[in-house]
Amino acid sequence: MSVGTFLAVDWGTTNRRVYLIEGDRVVTTERDDRGVAAKPNFAVEIEAMRDRFGPQRIVMAGMVGSSIGWHEAPYVPTPADLSGLAAACVQPDRDVYIVPGVSRMDAARVDVMRGEEVQLLGAVDAGLVPPDALLIQPGTHCKWVEMKGGSIARFTTAMTGELFAMLSRDSILASQLAGSVTPGEAFLAGVDKGLERDLSAALFGIRAAGLLGSLAQDDAPSFASGLLIGAEVAARFTEYGHDLVHILADERLGVLYAKAIERAGRKSTVIDSQAAFVRGIVKLEGLLP
Repeated sequence: MSVGTFLAVDWGTTNRRVYLIEGDRVVTTERDDRGVAAKPNFAVEIEAMRDRFGPQRIVMAGMVGSSIGWHEAPYVPTPADLSGLAAACVQPDRDVYIVPGVSRMDAARVDVMRGEEVQLLGAVDAGLVPPDALLIQPGTHCKWVEMKGGSIARFTTAMTGELFAMLSRDSILASQLAGSVTPGEAFLAGVDKGLERDLSAALFGIRAAGLLGSLAQDDAPSFASGLLIGAEVAARFTEYGHDLVHILADERLGVLYAKAIERAGRKSTVIDSQAAFVRGIVKLEGLLP
């Protein structure tokens, strides 16, 4: 039963967002770098939140419920909906709840998510996407998620963002990938190459093109990003057949994926990811005892 006012915490690996919610309205938002990788004292952090906001009920999602978080909340298997997540929440302290992640285990793929499920189910509940839809959540580990009947039916995680970060930091391409990524012609050329799905050879081609002068230094980051995203899009479109893709992302990543999806011959629309999260966490809170 809803308490009306509560704290929602999206507690990830690197960052943490805290929302003070009254009814279905966000009153205050805080963001900091106190993610679980910082190894915070969770009990102390909870008391600090209550010192700032009062003795509110707290509902948390994300890596706080992982094996490296505060208290592990076991995965709920697909198909997963809001009622199933609410029933599987764990309670590590008084009036504190941790939302579980979602797992997929079938003949085609084994996969997990933690934190994204609140946005996905909230997007459907808010009417931002239809009950049967394909959603993607770009980021370090991009999620491609098929919704059926309003539930998370199956999904695939691609490490595209992390691969780009690793290539930019630790690979032979690092010196070429130090600049910014923009959704221009170099990015689209990379997408076209990525759609061919010959990824490892195409990556070395960036090195060769730089040495031989056929790829400008300033264009290399955008081309590499397009290459990785294009290969990801090509692979997922062999797996998921929807003509329209709903993108839950910030503007920067949303534009990149939208252009790659269009290049691959399908349509996309960008959804307000914060609105989706808030709707999902509000609905979850209302299902808790």
